[in-house]
Amino acid sequence: MPTDYPLVKFHFQVDWGGTKIGFTEVSGLDVETEVVEYRAGANPEYSKLKMPGMQKFSNITLKRGTFAGDNEYFTWWNTVKLNTIERRNITISLLNEEHEPVVTWKVKNAWPSKIQSTDLKADGNEVAIESMEIVHEGLTIQNE
Repeated sequence: MPTDYPLVKFHFQVDWGGTKIGFTEVSGLDVETEVVEYRAGANPEYSKLKMPGMQKFSNITLKRGTFAGDNEYFTWWNTVKLNTIERRNITISLLNEEHEPVVTWKVKNAWPSKIQSTDLKADGNEVAIESMEIVHEGLTIQNE
């Protein structure tokens, strides 16, 4: 039975290659259909036709706290060898109160394109956060 309230966004999990990793933030779950414009010279209309073109996917950014001895990011990053890299399918799930997926984003053939270590601040009072930007070849969304 559906409720009258929208879903909250703070309870989620990320699964890559069977490993579930805790993240503090996931962004870039965007998909866009590019527009193809066309007009024949003999067309009586003085405007272009607009047709759906190729799909375009944003890079996904994953942020998490930095933990001593946890090299999961860097292990994947170090699989880069010239024009090859270990590609992974990633599942990102928004969870309900029973920890069951209610919305799932499935990411195809992802690989890390950028890793950013935490910034350092002598008078700061925050957790050290590292981030990884991944590129991919497809995103599907399932609303359970």
